[in-house]
Amino acid sequence: MMIRLPRLILLALGIAMTTAPVAARPLVFAHRGASALRPEETLAAYEKAIADGADFIEPDLVPTKDGVLVARHESNITETTDVADHPDFAARRAVKVIDGKRQEGWFTEDFTLAELKTLRAKERLGALRPESMGFDGRFEVATFDEIVALAERSRTVRGKPVGLIPEIKHPTYFARLSFDTPGKLIAAIKGSAYLRRAPLIVQCFEIATLKRLHRELAEMRNVALFQLIQSSDVRQPADVVAAGGALTFEDMVTPKGLAEIAGYAQWIGPPLRRVIPLDTAGNSEPPGMLMADAHRAGLKVGVFTFRPENQFLPANLRHGEPNARWPQGMVADVRQFAAAGVDGFFTDDPALGRAAVDGD
Repeated sequence: MMIRLPRLILLALGIAMTTAPVAARPLVFAHRGASALRPEETLAAYEKAIADGADFIEPDLVPTKDGVLVARHESNITETTDVADHPDFAARRAVKVIDGKRQEGWFTEDFTLAELKTLRAKERLGALRPESMGFDGRFEVATFDEIVALAERSRTVRGKPVGLIPEIKHPTYFARLSFDTPGKLIAAIKGSAYLRRAPLIVQCFEIATLKRLHRELAEMRNVALFQLIQSSDVRQPADVVAAGGALTFEDMVTPKGLAEIAGYAQWIGPPLRRVIPLDTAGNSEPPGMLMADAHRAGLKVGVFTFRPENQFLPANLRHGEPNARWPQGMVADVRQFAAAGVDGFFTDDPALGRAAVDGD
């Protein structure tokens, strides 16, 4: 169902009602599925995202103990499953350091797929998203193969094949544990008739992984690569740190850095506020130079992540209580980026993203 948003409300907020030309419509990437409405990374979240108008669905990929790629935003499943309610798994609680950050909880790499399938997903943001939280306990952890099968039997609302935009999570960390997650994804792509022809974009924060995919998937015309860029509080990619390198994310978004990225990838993926920053009061400022610099380098730009709750919006686009859902504000925010020329964007609510770019 397409969501139609009140024109008068947007005008009252001072939001321009311009719509990007059809040819310039950015792609809608469903961030972990329709994760504002269903527990993230579940088949139900992806089904909802496809029905709500996503062009691509995004599974984050981490391994199980027996080497199966599953969809979890992190391998730490403490906040996104009911693992803590399973006494048989209490002894597997652990402390780990992943990409320099200490984490405590339960981790996919310590569970077989069969064990993970006994768990049920829950809403990570809890009461902030009551609709999604209402589905707690109903859905399994999904494998990458299951998500591919869902995409293959589905079509977008425009009747096109459903694209996938998987992210390879923490490949340097997992390599130390003898998991070759990029290799597993490469094998999955080459071994799947659907993935050999469907729209496919592979993301990673780590450079070496993308360069490997660039070499090993060079013959696949349907595959594009997406260099993710961290927010300013993370200084370097994990593989650069591991190799003792000096390259920083700030270096990567200079014209020289963007030209280097264009040698192995087709997209960059910066956080929203690297493209349209906020002032000290939290209000949107004019776009910076990153979008234009990336386009001059021949790169497309896909930003992350649009969410429909006030706390995630620029101050000038909020309305009501801090934790309230405010769809009009998210739509207005997306339209700012569309007007600036963004090529794609991640959103937790693909129906709102679709409405924003289609002008409804």
